[in-house]
Amino acid sequence: MKVGFIGLGRMGMPMSQRLLKAGFYLTVHNRSRGKVEELARLGAHPAFSPAEVSRASDIVLTCLPDVPTVENVFLGEDGIVPAARPGQILVDHSTVGPSTSRRIAEAAEAIGASFLDAPISGGVERAANGTLTIMVGGDQGAFERAHPVFEAFGANIRHVGISGAGSVVKLVNQLLCGVHSQVAAEALLLGVRGGADPRVLLEILGTSWGTSFMLSRNGPVMVERDFANARAPLRLYVKDLHLIREFAREIGSPAPLGDLTTEIFQEASNKGMGELDVSCLVLPLEERARAQVSKSGSQARPVAGEL
Repeated sequence: MKVGFIGLGRMGMPMSQRLLKAGFYLTVHNRSRGKVEELARLGAHPAFSPAEVSRASDIVLTCLPDVPTVENVFLGEDGIVPAARPGQILVDHSTVGPSTSRRIAEAAEAIGASFLDAPISGGVERAANGTLTIMVGGDQGAFERAHPVFEAFGANIRHVGISGAGSVVKLVNQLLCGVHSQVAAEALLLGVRGGADPRVLLEILGTSWGTSFMLSRNGPVMVERDFANARAPLRLYVKDLHLIREFAREIGSPAPLGDLTTEIFQEASNKGMGELDVSCLVLPLEERARAQVSKSGSQARPVAGEL
């Protein structure tokens, strides 16, 4: 099967590398050419437009940063769908709203192609080692045909329903990630401000009912102050939370904590933290508490100017 991949960013690059390692004939395209050239040296075939990738491939995968880019790459004049053919499978691994996924699915079906919305979760590390979670919406038959390709970079691969269902599941996941990230920052600062050792606190919480993946993931980053190593940039969560708010309002489902979390994330982004790791949410809280989580002591360290 000839595979195409468009969007060689933080996630797309390791996913494409996994496809090459699995032996797939791979055609790639990216807005910046450096990563295309890097993959070409590894055996991929470079393309200069989404349409060129579409014409060269049996299945086309994308992993793109936002809704406008997804819409342009799939539906634009030089996009994937205008160049697609009957029987082809088109897959979007991006995080978008379900209405976007359904609109692309309708356009693909109109020419006899199949579209799968297949957002991913697991981060760069799991993309590199091939253990991503992939939640797939769309035709069951197309899912089964695409499954061997997904196995190159995914370990938990689930068909979750009709077109748009994959995007719904991903937004639910991102709502939990956002809320859990914010409360993890609040909880850790509360604990160390009250005198608890941050490392002991994380160890105890890790085996208690109050734990969460985002606490175990973000907590050590907060303690070590490694916010610049943005494996999960805040700006991506801001984008996703706005999509969640839009979707919740569209279907009339209340999400009060989601709304509050969106405002908090947006405020942090407005303060210039968008390119920092999502664990940077503790920084505005520290400023208000006039204390800083210490990586070397058992108590919160006063910030500059505190008596």
